Amino acid sequence: MGIVVGYVANPEGRAALQRAGEAAERYATSLVVVHSRRPGREVDAEDAEQLAAVHEAVRARLSAAGLSSQLREVPDSDDPADDLITAAEETGASLIVIGLRRRTPVGKLILGASAQRILLDAPCPVLAVKPED
Repeated sequence: MGIVVGYVANPEGRAALQRAGEAAERYATSLVVVHSRRPGREVDAEDAEQLAAVHEAVRARLSAAGLSSQLREVPDSDDPADDLITAAEETGASLIVIGLRRRTPVGKLILGASAQRILLDAPCPVLAVKPED
């Protein structure tokens, strides 16, 4: 059992990772951070450094609480939703945490395809968070 979180280097990803870390502490469980990249998209040094720093801060906090975390890099991901669902299935996760961004009025009628797929196909509950203003 554990918590799986999708991370990308943006405010939504940071909010999801923060909330997932808090939930892992609260429920005294492990955390799996999934970082998916589209085929051919290289991570620049700044993105890699930011991911490492954010993950290390969460890892240190969980470690101090006696909990573990791991980072799963998916370098040639065709579908980030599939990466999260697979990680949740493989680990027997009790929760998936994803970040959502604000949308335009028209965009509010349609949930993002990845988020919708995760909500519908996840083997466990899904917590969708948004960054603070």
